[in-house]
Amino acid sequence: QVTPMESGGGLVQPGGSLKLSCAASGSRFSINAMAWYRQAPGKQRELVASITNGGSAYYADSVKGRFTVSRDNAKSMVYLQMNSLKPEDTATYYCNINAWGPSFPSTNFWGQGTQVTVSS
Repeated sequence: QVTPMESGGGLVQPGGSLKLSCAASGSRFSINAMAWYRQAPGKQRELVASITNGGSAYYADSVKGRFTVSRDNAKSMVYLQMNSLKPEDTATYYCNINAWGPSFPSTNFWGQGTQVTVSS
């Protein structure tokens, strides 16, 4: 099994930047896609950005040009650089890792989430 652990959330002023990190831990696994989701109070969880193991990235329209997703395969980590933050980016951000191993099929694993608050 795989356990994703997010870090890097916090309070930032509008226009500011934050970088989220997610580390995947476990034994004997291989990672396919890695992604970031977010969920604001009263709203559904939504996909923010994803990246394949080949490095192809996808972004939600609401974050294009402001957020950048990247990954370090050697460290089993995924990052989300968030620039020009807006109050509407306020949400709990979740790391999602699709992985497989000798004891389990391709499975989506979720982190516990990290809070991002954009406010003056």
